[in-house]
Amino acid sequence: MKTKIVIVGLGGVGGYYGGLLARKYAEDSDTEIYFIARGAHLKKVQESGLNVITEIGTFVAKPTLATDNVSEIGIADYVIMTTKSYDLEDTIHQIKPCVGENTVILPLLNGIDNSTRIRALLPGIEVWNGCTYIVARLNEPGVVESSGNLHRFNFGYENKTTERLVTFEKILKEAGIDATFYENILSVIWKKFFFISSTASLTSYFNVSFGALLTDEERKTTLMNLLEELLLVAHAEGAEIDRSVITKVIHQLEKLPFETTSSMHSDFIAGKSTEVDTLTGIVVKLGKKHGIATPVYEQVYKELSARMKK
Repeated sequence: MKTKIVIVGLGGVGGYYGGLLARKYAEDSDTEIYFIARGAHLKKVQESGLNVITEIGTFVAKPTLATDNVSEIGIADYVIMTTKSYDLEDTIHQIKPCVGENTVILPLLNGIDNSTRIRALLPGIEVWNGCTYIVARLNEPGVVESSGNLHRFNFGYENKTTERLVTFEKILKEAGIDATFYENILSVIWKKFFFISSTASLTSYFNVSFGALLTDEERKTTLMNLLEELLLVAHAEGAEIDRSVITKVIHQLEKLPFETTSSMHSDFIAGKSTEVDTLTGIVVKLGKKHGIATPVYEQVYKELSARMKK
């Protein structure tokens, strides 16, 4: 019985992990790797494979098939989603032809409610939870690059341990992916969310880099207040996180190059669609759900939403 793995979205994240999987299982008759991409990027991959530049070298990955027509794939065993969270609904509609009753969906999208949203769109389908720590980008059509020596791939499912979870971890590890299956995956996802939500929201709000969030008293105070609100919301949602997460966010910012910034801030600057609802608005929504005041998040979300409409 063949194992069929589909990578949806072939940017930096999907390209890096998909590339490692395709390289490992290229000659494996029991495992097939499929890429879903589009446009010039897809054409380049179809013609000459995907060039993956890593910290230790470059390789060309050739999947079983790269396509923009999901119907060519058939029913998948695993679908790894690496698109933007604001494209989630459209992406789910696109992949339906390769989703069967035994298909597992694993989103690696920014945010904390992606699995819940997918389950609402695909009732009865097993949807795992996942997040990744990686610095990777699409350089040009057919070329992705990772940097920073950070490629952690974390996943799990509702505090369960099953044979499929263990098997999938093995598949990833054998491909050279730094993968870890966590029973308490929701806490892992929340810890990442503390960093991306707070920093994406405030680099965009103040229009500054990561480093500048700490060099101005107003900005740093706003950051600390934002994190305090987020901690209350996280606890109300059942996340097992202690106050040390706030200090860890500050330490992470201190370690980063001063001028680097969040992808959401970059999208605002470029006038693109952003993940403001997923990274900022969701905290306001959850605060209202639990009766928790989130005045800083509300102010930031209101301002960023207004900018989106201009």
